[in-house]
Amino acid sequence: MRYDFTADDVFEIAEQMERNGAAFYRGAAGRVTDPGHKALLAGLAEMEVEHEKMFASMREELKGKEREPTVFDPEGESERYLRALADTRVFFEKRMDVSTMEGILLAAIQAEKDSIVFYLGMKDLVSKDLGAGKMDRIVREEMDHLRSLSTELVRLKGPAGG
Repeated sequence: MRYDFTADDVFEIAEQMERNGAAFYRGAAGRVTDPGHKALLAGLAEMEVEHEKMFASMREELKGKEREPTVFDPEGESERYLRALADTRVFFEKRMDVSTMEGILLAAIQAEKDSIVFYLGMKDLVSKDLGAGKMDRIVREEMDHLRSLSTELVRLKGPAGG
């Protein structure tokens, strides 16, 4: 089956990926002992929750063709495909060293990079009349998150670089 994705489809993926990210950060917070690191990871989890809300709001604002399914799919195959993409693409099914705060931040940075590449690729699969331009905001949000994580990694390593 060929899929022509709409902006609605991509926002659905984005919401799931943000839920996955929040779960990653909550899990990581449970593995660290430093109170400052726990607070940072809790804040990152909350940032993911806020992104999910933002993407859900943006999804609600979609109009017409941007929301309509592009194929007849009575079995919900495209929804299962999208959920599988969201669940495995970025934060899950990867080997990540999350035994240290540095490892957690490096894994999160890699996940953000992967998500940006993923969204840019998805943008190419969504035609302009189905809302491709709306993906730019998702990419900008993920790039902002990537900058925040990189800043935290530099701060963690300190002035001597580690």
